[in-house]
Amino acid sequence: MITLENKNLIVKINEEGAELTSVWHKDAELEYIWIADPKYWGRHASNLFPIVGRLRGDQFKVAGETYYMNQHGFARNMVFDVVEQSENKVVFRIVDTETTHRVFPFKFQLDISYELSDDDTLHVAYIVHNPDTEESLFFSVGGHPAFNLPLDGGKFSDYYLSIEPEVTYDRVRLVGPYSNPNNPTPFNASIPLRLRQEDYHDDAIILKLDRQKTSFLLARLANQHGLRMVLDNAQYIGVWTPAGKQAPFIALEPWWGIADTVDASGNFKEKFGVNVLAAGDTFEGTYSLQFF
Repeated sequence: MITLENKNLIVKINEEGAELTSVWHKDAELEYIWIADPKYWGRHASNLFPIVGRLRGDQFKVAGETYYMNQHGFARNMVFDVVEQSENKVVFRIVDTETTHRVFPFKFQLDISYELSDDDTLHVAYIVHNPDTEESLFFSVGGHPAFNLPLDGGKFSDYYLSIEPEVTYDRVRLVGPYSNPNNPTPFNASIPLRLRQEDYHDDAIILKLDRQKTSFLLARLANQHGLRMVLDNAQYIGVWTPAGKQAPFIALEPWWGIADTVDASGNFKEKFGVNVLAAGDTFEGTYSLQFF
């Protein structure tokens, strides 16, 4: 377990999955990160790579070969190496191996960086490098941080998400576990989203962000403690809590990629929302979490 610390916060990240497991506010004695109770969802803040969401039939094809992969990919179950560490920053890394090639036939290097600044902001970066000298890398990547709710009093439905810019976004609907991007519905962000358990019976609320900088304030009207997530260049965000469980948490999920469409061909290079990284190139997706 790696610890970052400043005047107000203690942040802990597990080398398994490079998973954020705790953000503890010292004075308030407040834990922001979901406690991973398996009764509801047994993870804290999964990192998703090389896919986000589900593949049709949990499989895909590359160059005529069929590969099988579970939802959200394998990175969340791998032990990362620590390649950089200081009092307020840590960088984790995994690379392709013979084992990963059995389920994902691409060379890759994935770095996940966490840096805690003095203004109580945790900066997170997904840095994907394609070490291949000839072939492009096709991938998706994303986060799944979940937050205890209620945080400091009240009940789940006392909390809301305030979104900036206050424009109308496309909401991508799900059909089962698959996306249906051809039939989006409008989502008016000028009205804060009140968090209600019953709104998640069809799984996550997914908004298309088109890589524009977007801010999400999670708080209650009393607004004593909360957090602000700023997505710098994400394609989508998923807002999720498990349906029908009355789970005491909400997940805010920045995604560079999305689940297979309902009519996906299975050809990974044609996958909707997939990122393509030329040989030798590097991709960076970033977001931040400010805790108050």
